[in-house]
Amino acid sequence: EPSRIEPGELSRAEVPSDLALVFGSSVEGRPLTVTRRGDPLGVRVLVIGCIHGNEADGMAIVDRLESIEVPDGVELWLVPTINPDGTAADIRHNASGVDLNRNFPVNWAPLAEPGDWQYGGPSAASEPETAATVALGELVQPSLVLWFHQDLYRISPARGLSGQVRERYAELTGLPLIEVTGGTYTGTASQGSRTVTVDTGVGFTAELGPSL
Repeated sequence: EPSRIEPGELSRAEVPSDLALVFGSSVEGRPLTVTRRGDPLGVRVLVIGCIHGNEADGMAIVDRLESIEVPDGVELWLVPTINPDGTAADIRHNASGVDLNRNFPVNWAPLAEPGDWQYGGPSAASEPETAATVALGELVQPSLVLWFHQDLYRISPARGLSGQVRERYAELTGLPLIEVTGGTYTGTASQGSRTVTVDTGVGFTAELGPSL
């Protein structure tokens, strides 16, 4: 069984590398794990493979990143999924019926009702998965946070440094830069992640296609 870390009780330097470590638990008690790899003095990149349980192809990307050689000057913090209950059941929400991508504390607002696809939960960071992920972000303080979704097949454009990073990622991966629309985007994970990055840090979502 993986060792457990308490993000509020240790420094980043104390987190061991090359081990899957438990940083929290889901509603149904499944572990949330993170693996630290690469240069401990390098640019920190936090990668979350899955937040919506039925959009799980990003987990294969994390799996690949757990085995390839990490470039010099880069440190990876790899999280396969923050919604293992949803992943197990192949559903969007967590086991409490909350859309974790509307439950983060930044710009959170009451949204929809239980059963709705965008239900944001009873309060900000009400879900154990959300609270654990926020604490992990505060520990890591990454320069870049990547969230994988699907299957809109796009990256939403932005301005400034964030826009430049998204453009470069789109160029490297072949994902087109097209605005993401159709939802109410309160309490989203990418908004929340930008508050735990370093000063010039960037957090954004990559929408994969129907298949990896």
